[in-house]
Amino acid sequence: MTQGPHIHQPLDFETLPEPVFFFERVMPSDTIYPPQTHRWGEFVFSFQGVLELHAEGSLFRVPPNHGLWHPPETEHRGGNRNASLHCSLYIDPTLAEAKGLPGTTCALTINAMVRAMLNHLRINPPQTPYTVQESRLLDVVVDQLSEAPCAGSYLPTSNDPALSKVQAYLEDHPGENCSVRELAERFGTTERTLARKAQRDLGMPLSEWRQRLKVVRAMPMLQAGVTVENIALDLGYSTASAFIAMFRRLLNMTPDEYRKNAE
Repeated sequence: MTQGPHIHQPLDFETLPEPVFFFERVMPSDTIYPPQTHRWGEFVFSFQGVLELHAEGSLFRVPPNHGLWHPPETEHRGGNRNASLHCSLYIDPTLAEAKGLPGTTCALTINAMVRAMLNHLRINPPQTPYTVQESRLLDVVVDQLSEAPCAGSYLPTSNDPALSKVQAYLEDHPGENCSVRELAERFGTTERTLARKAQRDLGMPLSEWRQRLKVVRAMPMLQAGVTVENIALDLGYSTASAFIAMFRRLLNMTPDEYRKNAE
């Protein structure tokens, strides 16, 4: 008998137990997060697995070591295809405004210090009421989030007919090595036009988007125990070292380090 998706219900409380409330989740594969809206802001950080979240008409994909910020009163829904380990920081709306956190949903680029503090909280989850030291630590995390670069969506999509077809093709063929010019010709446009549309709609060159896609595709394979060499070949790299260098540049860790963290 095939097991259906796991439905995760939102936290059930009227007011936040703390101005910044830390909550960790270990979720099985195929988890669905129904639409929800709450009065406070929410920062979602993935330790393991890729989260897919919909908000404000856009799809946001959050890989490990990246975060997603939802402002207060923002409806969002999502899920994870593979098992995930992530946390949420629920932030009082007055505090979120005072700290200058973004007014729209966006992915945030997280520095090593924030990653270390969140990992410390994961290993040593605070219990309410928080101690003075725990509250101070969370306040420092929020200060850092307010200064984190906003990256839009980590793997954004486009409504442009030509660019969306290219993205769909690459999603289906992540190991494809054809050039941007060849992609443009295949879908009836020019390299220059495709590059301009990618910068306009994705906020990055198409080559950068392709590398992010490869990282997202590599993660479940690493968790499943596939060798780095085989993953590199599947994703179109001629050598494992080239794949490792790309992975490290985007996630600040090697594939083997990611695998150990996932374990």
